[in-house]
Amino acid sequence: MTVADLETLGAGQPGGPPTETSPKAIVGKSPTRIALERLRADKVAMICAAVVGILVLLGVFAPLICSLWNIKPDDAPNGHPADYISLGYPNVGPPFYPFTWAHPLGLSTNTAYDNLARLLYGLRTSLFIATTATVLSTLIGVVVGLIAGYSRGVLDRIIGFIIDVFLSFPFILGALALAPIIVGRFADQPDKLGKAQLFALVTVLVVLGWMGLARLIRGQVLSLREREFIQAAQVIGTPTRRILFKELLPNMVAPIVVSISLSLPAFVAAEAALSFLGIGLTNTPSLGQTINAATASFDVYPLYLWAPVLTIMLLVVSLNLLGDAVRDAFDPKTRR
Repeated sequence: MTVADLETLGAGQPGGPPTETSPKAIVGKSPTRIALERLRADKVAMICAAVVGILVLLGVFAPLICSLWNIKPDDAPNGHPADYISLGYPNVGPPFYPFTWAHPLGLSTNTAYDNLARLLYGLRTSLFIATTATVLSTLIGVVVGLIAGYSRGVLDRIIGFIIDVFLSFPFILGALALAPIIVGRFADQPDKLGKAQLFALVTVLVVLGWMGLARLIRGQVLSLREREFIQAAQVIGTPTRRILFKELLPNMVAPIVVSISLSLPAFVAAEAALSFLGIGLTNTPSLGQTINAATASFDVYPLYLWAPVLTIMLLVVSLNLLGDAVRDAFDPKTRR
């Protein structure tokens, strides 16, 4: 038996010569997958995501929850507010009377509306307005930013000037000017007034909320349009529309996602603030409207105010912390 045969027999045995093993396959990960893994490892982000998810579900299924609980957001329990009001304050449920599952958050002052029903429907309205405004402002900001960043010369200067003008316009002053103009056209049509107020509020938030993302996207495009893959696409005659939406846009997913995650809480707070000031919704339950109605009786009946205030605070804080976690997860320079 030769030495080679002995080595072959000893291969794989304890103390024998090592054998050649096939190299392990290298598994690649996309930047999005890496970011999602980092996001899942963030406990604060997961807790905030769970809180936001619960609040979204409560708002989406508000009609079903209210029907199962047999409560109404815009009517007294049996349609007779006088039966539940004493000296302007409810005589059912907390804080003046024992807790009852029929109205766990009590009834509102003067109207005897169920506070839980108003809270759920107000959450539904606020989330709808914030989501709609975020989607529309994101679309406008992305399109305008792509065009401004890719174009050169006069068009870029014109778009930049428009963005600067909108950025310099005061938000509250714009809301005070635009909302009454839109709602005024439906003042003599009460059946359409609620929809008009909703449309006016979304319009104000979108018109005055797209500029930050547009400027961010423009800066990203300015840094990408001189890259080799863009120049190659231009050389082979790729249409401009395809370069913008097939070559440039996929490279800006991270800042867009971060912008969306930070715009949602901003619009939730803005809707509540505008409704509180009386230039938002009046005929539709909303968190800001409830806060506005509850301020007059806060010193005697604080529960009416604390419920929407704490809900807004919990939603906005959770969205902000989740937005910070998303930003850190998509930032390759961040290590948490």
